[in-house]
Amino acid sequence: MIATDTEKFYTEVQETILARYNKTFDWSLKAKMMGKKAIEAARVFVEETGINDKLTAEDFLVQREDMLRDMFPTSELMPGASRLIRHLHANGVPICVATGSHRRHFELKTRRHGELFSLMHHIVLGDDPEVKQGKPSPDGFLAAARRFEGGPIDPHNILVFEDAPSGVLAAKNAGMSVVMVPDPRLDNSYHEIADQVLSSLLDFNPKDWGLPPFEN
Repeated sequence: MIATDTEKFYTEVQETILARYNKTFDWSLKAKMMGKKAIEAARVFVEETGINDKLTAEDFLVQREDMLRDMFPTSELMPGASRLIRHLHANGVPICVATGSHRRHFELKTRRHGELFSLMHHIVLGDDPEVKQGKPSPDGFLAAARRFEGGPIDPHNILVFEDAPSGVLAAKNAGMSVVMVPDPRLDNSYHEIADQVLSSLLDFNPKDWGLPPFEN
């Protein structure tokens, strides 16, 4: 379940770092990094931009961490996220989070929204021992499917909400259905394998997926 709007922070920080090397950050690179484990995304960043002779993936993460640490606690919810999560929970539909974020980042991102995230049945993080590989590997989603009460739940009965191309691919690799809510700057070619593409969670209609309808 995508809930917090934090990709803008990653974009801002990565633009700042690249500017130090007279390079620019574009959305084709962004698409390759989104949803991956931190070290995997860092390797893509330094190699694709050609700065790997000046900055290692590990050093990039150190520089990025210094800036993100202050940004994450200001995270806002994505439009429609609170309404959807509360609706599903109230109607007994089990929900969870499966994210590539490590615990320290997840706690910062959700600091202002603890009550909402307490409605999740469980949370699978990027540093979970069962998640051997990051997205587009299905590890995180399959681990999440196993942890529902009475699990594992058949992947074909799970609906995933994603904004990252690698996350959409990971869900499909897990055998799950995917609703993609992409940033409008992301190339349309990344939408193709999603089962449904929406401009906002506000546009989601539960009835399309056999779920209890919104009451208003």
